Amino acid sequence: MWKDAKQLIQSILKEDWAKELPVHDELWNHLLDWISERILPEFTSFLSGQVDEIIEINPDLSEREILETVAKHMVHCLEARSASVRIFDPDTEQLLSYGSYPFEEEIRETYIPLEKSIAGEVVKTGRTRLVPNILKDDLYSDKAVIERKGAYSLMAIPLEISRFSIRERNTIGVIQVYYTEKDRVFTPLEIQLAELMAKRLSFVIARKKIKTMYRTNEKKDAIAQEVFQKLGTWEGVKMKDVFNRVIPELVDIINIESCALFSVADDLEHVVLEAGYPDNATRHGIGQKFPIHAEPAFELILNLRDYEEKSPNEIFTQSYLLVIDPQKTTLVSSKVKQFATNHNINSILYIPLRAGDDVTHFMTFDAVDQRRRFTDDEIEIFVFLGRELMTARRMERLDDILHDFKNPAIATAGFARRLKQLLEQECKLPENATIKKYVDIVFEETSRIQEMAMSISQVGREKVVNLTELSRNRFEINKEVIKELLKQNVNLKEGPFEDPLYIKCYPLQLERVLDNILNNATNAIPMHGGDLSIRTFSEGNQAVVEVMNSGTMTEEERLRLITGKTKGRGGYITHRIIRMLKGTIEVQSHEKKTTVTIRLPIYKTN
Repeated sequence: MWKDAKQLIQSILKEDWAKELPVHDELWNHLLDWISERILPEFTSFLSGQVDEIIEINPDLSEREILETVAKHMVHCLEARSASVRIFDPDTEQLLSYGSYPFEEEIRETYIPLEKSIAGEVVKTGRTRLVPNILKDDLYSDKAVIERKGAYSLMAIPLEISRFSIRERNTIGVIQVYYTEKDRVFTPLEIQLAELMAKRLSFVIARKKIKTMYRTNEKKDAIAQEVFQKLGTWEGVKMKDVFNRVIPELVDIINIESCALFSVADDLEHVVLEAGYPDNATRHGIGQKFPIHAEPAFELILNLRDYEEKSPNEIFTQSYLLVIDPQKTTLVSSKVKQFATNHNINSILYIPLRAGDDVTHFMTFDAVDQRRRFTDDEIEIFVFLGRELMTARRMERLDDILHDFKNPAIATAGFARRLKQLLEQECKLPENATIKKYVDIVFEETSRIQEMAMSISQVGREKVVNLTELSRNRFEINKEVIKELLKQNVNLKEGPFEDPLYIKCYPLQLERVLDNILNNATNAIPMHGGDLSIRTFSEGNQAVVEVMNSGTMTEEERLRLITGKTKGRGGYITHRIIRMLKGTIEVQSHEKKTTVTIRLPIYKTN
């Protein structure tokens, strides 16, 4: 066990306390063996147990709960009085209180400055700082707190959690462990153990970040799916319906009492409430205008005022404004404070939504909990939600326009038809008369407009359709596209087909998928020509349509297509629709050919 036993014994004997001890090699060897057999296993077991307790902390806990649990372990292991955690906020350049053991958050300062503080020195240097007597250290300004807590010495250990993506920063902070003794002497073993436990904390946070990233993507997919499904049915988009469907996805992130989406007027004089949750007149008056100058928070997120008086009652960054306590902040009006009191709102989050450099919309989230911080992942979900809702709002307005467009389109076509009939009945005009020619053109074009309006206004419903018949029809239409594109030497092959092959879907959506795939396949055929084919068949309980074309794609392009991350909207729409239909898309590209295969559940009749 002891590689340099003799050297170790000589080092011990040089200590003042050991000079009077007997110098017998046999005695010292027996002593070292005894330590090795009795003391070290127990100590190693204790040390590994303490580290394991840190590593095995449940990553499903919040970051604050994880840090508080670590503080608790360190207090018990180091036989300290208490411990606290502060995290550096780079936006405010202050250290945020982020948990303690025993719990003392209500009496601790929310923020302390980076400069002229013990925690700040540790964060800047990245080294542990020992304070044998806090009362004698000028960097610890609030001596009254120390007397009240009965803690007179401390060890401040740096904390660093590595970032997981380029857009993130490393999380840095400090764990402060307090002791009751004055003029305390810290042993090297205590320091190393404290630093080891702080470093192992990064493993717990890493596990949490992995789970959080997974949950973030799940949330974004769920939000997009709800919005996309609503848009895809062509039932008529209503923002209130979208709100009511997607807001429940955020419940486990923030205990939401209400939320709202505002648009910003071009003149920057007022904002308009576009949508709100819950949807009732007493909470949200949809369409109501609010003057920007009446709400300092509006001015702040719209960059119409500077954030000069920093306060512990709010956090302001380029990504969001968090009003921690609506009753104490100066950034909300008395009207909003009364609203918060009436509805038990204890913090308000403002998320600006940008188009380029300009904030065109923003969202507000009224929380029951008094939140002191939001993670980058949480903010990412809120911003993503806002952008999806902006898309839905634009679609709602377009839907309203199309609805109103139908009546004048039908009326105009009707008058054109009657005009044509009157002209034929009451006026004997030669066939080549200019007025007759113009009336015929007006009649034809207004009839086309009427057909378009009727087609657009059709209500979409899920139907049982024959996938084979639908595939044949879209392939036939694509033949005309090939003619229009003047594609030369394209060999078309249809079949073999399994007919019928029933699935349940929104026909319009599936037509869009097939059109997009056939269009991409046609465009990918080389200039000198090639093949384009389509076939259908069944595999177990799945209906399959397969499109093959000459030409290959790179692996990067193939992966983008099957994940829906293509540059154009077509790939994204195709991917979303197939997922909504509980189907899959596969792409294979080899031997100068590319094959796209779509599998959808077969509709089973009772």
